[in-house]
Amino acid sequence: MSSSRVHTPASKPPKQPTAPWVDPAALPHDLDADIASIAGSAPDYVKQLVCNTFYAYGVGPADVFGHAVGRATRFVDMSIQPSLGRAGRMEAVTVAEVAITNHMLNGAGMLHGGCVTYLIDICASAPLVALGLLKGTNGVGVTQGMNVLFHAPVPVGSILRITSSSISMGARVMAARCEIVDKATGRVVASAFLNKMQPEAKAKAKL
Repeated sequence: MSSSRVHTPASKPPKQPTAPWVDPAALPHDLDADIASIAGSAPDYVKQLVCNTFYAYGVGPADVFGHAVGRATRFVDMSIQPSLGRAGRMEAVTVAEVAITNHMLNGAGMLHGGCVTYLIDICASAPLVALGLLKGTNGVGVTQGMNVLFHAPVPVGSILRITSSSISMGARVMAARCEIVDKATGRVVASAFLNKMQPEAKAKAKL
């Protein structure tokens, strides 16, 4: 992953024109996120707000599903770069890593497919949040659908490298792709496409 710098806003996120579903700037500052250790060309404020959104909204409090897995996941790179062959459009790419422990396994002693899907859901959302922050729109949204392919089993002790990139971002609908590889072997574990939508802010109160 290249960490070369591109021209991006330097200090503060642009103001969003309407009330967002979830505002990354309003979420608590995550003290465990070490922004200095995250490589890549994204501005520091984007890295921090993406981490805040990931841990406060994507992972949530200690008593919710998948919390231990989500908290163990750490970003190592966040980059904003021109998208090749797309007429100057920008693309956000995030890379996260997580070590496979016993509570992530299925009965056969391999990484559970449900855990893989959970990781894709929360990690593939990150580049959309990052791109939204730079564009002055909201990239949080809710998941509409995922198309996941499982390529190889993963034993305990493996470290996964999860690379996610934005594909498109409209006013209400957005999409990202994700690829998970075994960091030690480079073997592809899973790949996926994620579709998200931006609900109306008032809909949150009805759920």
